[in-house]
Amino acid sequence: MSIYDYTLTTGRGGELSLKSMEGKVILVVNTATGCGFTPQYKDLESMYEKYHDQGLEIIDVPCNQFAGQTPGTDEEIHDFCVLKYDTKFPQMKKADVNGENELPLFAYLKSQKGFEGFGKGMKALAMNAMLRTIDRDYMNNPAIKWNFTKFLVDREGTVVARFEPTADMKEVDAAVRALL
Repeated sequence: MSIYDYTLTTGRGGELSLKSMEGKVILVVNTATGCGFTPQYKDLESMYEKYHDQGLEIIDVPCNQFAGQTPGTDEEIHDFCVLKYDTKFPQMKKADVNGENELPLFAYLKSQKGFEGFGKGMKALAMNAMLRTIDRDYMNNPAIKWNFTKFLVDREGTVVARFEPTADMKEVDAAVRALL
C-alpha cells in the first residue's frame, strides 16, 4: 500500500483521492477547534499560502477523540476554521484517528512513523504528565497522542516525518520547505 491508495471523505461529503496529490508534498494533520494547539491553524494556513503553488497540500482531519475538543458538526468546524483562521486547505469529515473506527489512512501513517516523544520544553512536560494518567504505555505505541499531530509526506509518497503537537511550527515549516 502507499498513501496514494487512500480516499477520504471531505467535510462537505465529497471524495478526495490521495492519488490526485501524487507528486506533491503532503502534510496530514488531525485537528481540533477547542484545543490549546488550535492556534496552529494560523501557522498551517500561512504555510499553505506560502507553499501551495510550489506543491504543498495540507489535509485537515478534524477529530473529537481527545478530550472532546471538536464537538461540532462538519459544517460548524469548517465555519470556525474559515472565520477564525481563514483556512483554505482541504478539510475532511470529522473522523477517528485511533481505535477500531480509525481512518485507514491514519493506521497507515502510524505504521510508517511511530511516536518518538514530545521533545523538550513546558508543553512536552505537560503532555507527558497528562498522557501518563491516560495510557501508562503511551511511549511504546504508535497511537496518535493528541490533536495537531502532523505527518509529512514527500513527493514520492514516503512518510518522512511525524511531528507531535508540541513541535515548533518553525521546525515543521523548515521540513516542508526542504521537500519543496
